[in-house]
Order: sequence, then C-alpha cells, then structure tokens
Amino acid sequence: MDLSDLLGKDAVIAGLKAKSKKQAIQELSAKAAALTGLSEREIFDTLLQRERLGSTGVGHGIAIPHGKLTRLDRLVGLFAKLTKPVDFDSLDDQPVDLVFLLLAPESAGADHLKALARIARQLRDVDVTQGLRASGDAEEIYGLLTQTIASSNAA
Repeated sequence: MDLSDLLGKDAVIAGLKAKSKKQAIQELSAKAAALTGLSEREIFDTLLQRERLGSTGVGHGIAIPHGKLTRLDRLVGLFAKLTKPVDFDSLDDQPVDLVFLLLAPESAGADHLKALARIARQLRDVDVTQGLRASGDAEEIYGLLTQTIASSNAA
C-alpha cells in the first residue's frame, strides 16, 4: 500500500495554523469533511473520541490521529505541516508539527492497521521528516511523501 493510495494532492496542507491539539484536529476535520463529503462534526467527534483512548502523538514531533466512520467508503489520508508545533500529549512530551490524519470505513479491519503501519514506518524515517519540515509548499510535501514511498517500495 502506497501513501499515494490514501493521499491526494488536495489533501496536503503546508502551513496549518493551530494553537492547540483540539484546534489542529478541528481544522483537519474541516478539510477532511470537504474531501469526503461527510459531516465535519462527525469526523471531529470520532477523532476526539480516539484521542481520549490515548494520544496519537507518536513522538519526534509526529501525530497520526485516526478513526473509523460508518459512512466512509474508502481509506482517506490527510497530511498537515503546522506553522508552529502544538502540545499533543505525545509519548515523548515533544510538541507536534507533522500530522497525518487517517480515516477508515468501519469495515476496514486489517487495511486500516496496514495503512497506519505504513504511515508510521514512513514518518519514522529521519530523512523524510527533515524533508517535510524543510518543504515550503503542499506540492513539494506531496511529492516527498509519494516519491519516498515509491523508492522505499522498490528497495
């Protein structure tokens, strides 16, 4: 599974402004609603409910908020680079500036877990995260995420 299967060019935000974890999730929910046609409130509530189980801040300035929605028909990804890092209650207590949102259909099962693993593996790569942080626009970020995937799949 490539990230290009989850992430469209229109699903990358190069400079998301948020002052808190909740505001970042709210902004991402609004963008996800526009991409999926689902209710922003439904997406936001699903993501917050997942955060209550434990933070999706995985460390090293990265968060992977995710949730399952009954009316969604495919896996949907959204990537955002925050203009300023925010506290995300991360495992390492470091603020987050890179966020990859994953939404999955209720029935996704193993596909949801495979996608999460793929995202986590990609964002653990220091070269990738440095490139993402240095990138200036959404097109460049999209290219980094999708080209790196292609080259790592070939290896």
